[in-house]
Amino acid sequence: MINIKKYAAIDIGSNAMRLLITNIVEQEGKEPQFNKSSLIRVPIRLGQDAFTVGTITEENINRMVDAMSAFKLLMQVYKIELYKACATSAMREAYNGKEVVEIIRNQAGIDIEIIDGKVEAAIIASSDLHNLIATEKTYLFVDVGGGSTEFSLYSEGKLVTSKSFKNGTVRLLNNMVHDIVWEEIEKWIKASCEPFEHVILIGSGGNINKLFKLSGKQQDKPLSYLYLNAQYQYLSALTYDQRIAELGLNTDRADVIIPATKIYLNAMKWSGARQIYVPKIGLSDGIVKAMYYNKI
Repeated sequence: MINIKKYAAIDIGSNAMRLLITNIVEQEGKEPQFNKSSLIRVPIRLGQDAFTVGTITEENINRMVDAMSAFKLLMQVYKIELYKACATSAMREAYNGKEVVEIIRNQAGIDIEIIDGKVEAAIIASSDLHNLIATEKTYLFVDVGGGSTEFSLYSEGKLVTSKSFKNGTVRLLNNMVHDIVWEEIEKWIKASCEPFEHVILIGSGGNINKLFKLSGKQQDKPLSYLYLNAQYQYLSALTYDQRIAELGLNTDRADVIIPATKIYLNAMKWSGARQIYVPKIGLSDGIVKAMYYNKI
């Protein structure tokens, strides 16, 4: 006999919002299976508001209400028994972030929790990350978002250190990341990785997922630094319109993919990593697992 639970996670990021529907298959004597049933992505760039004018605009509040109302209906159709909605960098930095949470609660019936960078990194670590970390190796996990990037260093299967920096794709597009932030990241990565002889990167986020898909590689194979750097040069040489027309990138992906690649490349360079694995895990996956195991 099997038992199936239906959970949902809502990830409200700086570049987009996602609703993940997951079927959790329970079978006596076996580990539960987490099967993605549906993933809906809505390109509302809250970071453009939060990082430039400091507030979420009325237009985007209305779009958020519509999106959350749609998510609510979809969860009813899927008969979701438990959900959690988490908002990250853009909402926590917007002056009216808490006000927006109240508006959405009243008009869409969705409760949103604004989480900080450390909690975000911990939730992502609740996903399948532990299955990827071989005990004898050292990994630097890099999750690039629109407003921030979370770094977590693992060695011998255990978390050594982690840190969140205000350096994300939407900030970079708006020239809002000063040199001192890059210097702080470089210093932190080098100091954290220095005791370890060989470091491998694990990349998370929509942009690295897209880069991996473009590579045509099998899921368990890594990308090399040389490949990623060649892709960075290639993408930078194309216009925004060419990235959409020739590569089939979404309109809200075609601009942020370049600054995202720059962050991954710098992380590889400063950690000495020559390879990056891309397991397709993210905040929404972590939310589902954290709910199931009562960690949030």
